[in-house]
Amino acid sequence: MSVTDSTPSAGFTPPTRFAVPGRIAVSNRAAATWQRATLTEVRRETPHAATFRFAVPDWEGHLPGQHLMLRLRAGDGYVAQRHYSIASPPDDTGHIELTLDHVDGGEVSGWFHTVAKPGDEVEVRGPLSGFFAWPGDRPALLVGAGSGVVPLMSMVRHHRARGLSVPLRLLVSARGPEELIYASEYGAETAPVFTRTAPEGVPVGRVSAAHVAALLADRPEGGWEAYVCGSNGFAEHASRLLVDAGQPVDRIRIERFG
Repeated sequence: MSVTDSTPSAGFTPPTRFAVPGRIAVSNRAAATWQRATLTEVRRETPHAATFRFAVPDWEGHLPGQHLMLRLRAGDGYVAQRHYSIASPPDDTGHIELTLDHVDGGEVSGWFHTVAKPGDEVEVRGPLSGFFAWPGDRPALLVGAGSGVVPLMSMVRHHRARGLSVPLRLLVSARGPEELIYASEYGAETAPVFTRTAPEGVPVGRVSAAHVAALLADRPEGGWEAYVCGSNGFAEHASRLLVDAGQPVDRIRIERFG
């Protein structure tokens, strides 16, 4: 997820959670220590989203699904901070990647999309939160919309990089094919849903009970752990569909942004 900053004062909405056990402990020292991160590459993902790759030599690593705090300092002393999910897998040693939407009026996302260039430096601290993290040790159902796919893609990349055999499935919603972040990376584990425009022969509509039923099919031993990420409305809608389809409410982890 790229946590949106729709107003200058907006930031990360702490993860909303049902009574889910299994929060993973995080390093308090790492979470509190600011580090310099140097922008090394910018990759366009969609007309409104891009991935920003940073070199962070002292980064201690993260778990897929975790996020960080990013800080920008202006020449006049003004400071802006935002939380952003990490898109890269843990094995990308010494580097992290963030995928950011260009939000109207977003001062931080606006700077990244219109000003930032390789060689620029920002500050980061983290990783933060063990709630939404996926260690790769349990079957995972991933459900995301828009930039809510960002932390889920870190999980998919981790699954592939490690060659994990544990089942993983991704249901991702986008307005249309041109807005599907990471479109070139998806494989057999991914089912896209398009809400406004779609390729010929592909239905248009919201994530539905039928989509979720297909996602939950062939229940693995031990059941699924579900990770849902997106806007408030999407998170509510998707989590209700999962519960209605039989997913235990205490095995749904939700991260919202707005």
